Amino acid sequence: MNRQLLQQLPKMDVLLAHPAIASAQEELPYYALKEAARTALEELRRGILDGTVEVLPDLDTLAAQTTARARASCRPHLRAVINGTGVVLHTNLGRAPLGEEAARAVYEAARGYSNLEYDIDSGRRGSRFSHIEPLICSLTGAEAALAVNNNAAAVFLMLSALAAGKKVAISRGELVEIGGSFRVPEIMARSGAQLVEVGTTNKTHLSDYRRAIEEQGAEILLKVHTSNFKLIGFTEEVSIADLVALGREKGVPVFHDLGSGALYDDPALGVPEGPTVEESVRAGADVICFSGDKLLGGPQAGIAIGRAPYIQAMKKDQFARVVRIDKLTLAALEATLRTYRDHALAGRSIPTLAMLGARPETLESKARARAEELSARFAGKCVFSAAPDNGEVGGGSLPGVPLPTWVVELSPVSLTVSALEEALRAWETPIVGRVSRNQYLLDVRTLTDADWAEIIRALDMILN
Repeated sequence: MNRQLLQQLPKMDVLLAHPAIASAQEELPYYALKEAARTALEELRRGILDGTVEVLPDLDTLAAQTTARARASCRPHLRAVINGTGVVLHTNLGRAPLGEEAARAVYEAARGYSNLEYDIDSGRRGSRFSHIEPLICSLTGAEAALAVNNNAAAVFLMLSALAAGKKVAISRGELVEIGGSFRVPEIMARSGAQLVEVGTTNKTHLSDYRRAIEEQGAEILLKVHTSNFKLIGFTEEVSIADLVALGREKGVPVFHDLGSGALYDDPALGVPEGPTVEESVRAGADVICFSGDKLLGGPQAGIAIGRAPYIQAMKKDQFARVVRIDKLTLAALEATLRTYRDHALAGRSIPTLAMLGARPETLESKARARAEELSARFAGKCVFSAAPDNGEVGGGSLPGVPLPTWVVELSPVSLTVSALEEALRAWETPIVGRVSRNQYLLDVRTLTDADWAEIIRALDMILN
């Protein structure tokens, strides 16, 4: 132990009085600076005692380290991340980013009071469903609608309110498990519905549903989109249109869990081919559930639409209050849905749709331009090239659907690829890319101009 070094440790009040720390109090709370100073001095003290610290940093360096530590402690744990993976609906990175209109709507709803459950015209209590129900019905053609906090909640509410104690027929190939161990058979059991399995894992025919009604007493027909996986090969499933026709013939309602269905099959919206709300409504499904934060491109929400008596029963169910939507989500959802009134505008201004609709030739041009820019800026320190690749829709949406894209490949000269990946991920605004072919890849599909500015700032520090 070096007693002389211990005696040279600055006192807490001396460190806190340093000009760098004093000026930092304009942006950082004093308690954070004090705690950072205490921790820094304690670490040095322990290092001296165990022999790992033989030289003390000067006071300026110690003050800078203390300020940096305090700033890091005040950083929100939930924070912005730059998505360079090419996965548009990246579940781990928050799925769909909101458009500017939706973000502004959230801000306005958050900063003061609102008419969340107040009818301005009558001056009496209103319903939070009134802000979006007419809009959803107008866009989809449904009789009634409601929104809850996610699609899993919408499905459970549908089953608990409408199918409790009833026999529900569903194909064995649709008894899926999605993220978070949400298993359709277990959710049905928890809701009080009685499961009637029909068909086989890979093939289910209309006659299987007919027998379930005629021989097993099925009272509801349920179709579930498999979402995060796809069966290929010797397979067959019954379309929602055929299922509805059978339901009408037998007087049995048909429910449809679309999962991450898009609103429309419209090239202007840029969504790859997949199940749409429009198709299910046109087919005549009695209740349809789908997500707000996937192919719709809005906030996390579960939307249920369909015939008015069924939706009203769901609204009145006790569970509806448990999963009701909050004012910030409502604001974002309303703004997103309003944008859909102009399909071309939606395709441009809703980030998910804009990213999915980006054409390969546009992505190639962007990748080549970025690679050239970066090569000129970091010559001799990293090799940059543009290359074709494949991205994903993500979020359990459209599995197996190819998403051709272009990436910028980074091959650092003095760093390993894994060290570059770690350094970018540790940046103040974490940058998340992919490692493939012993290179670090940044997919231009999911990166904005602002993202690239931050990436260049990070590379300046890391490579230099």
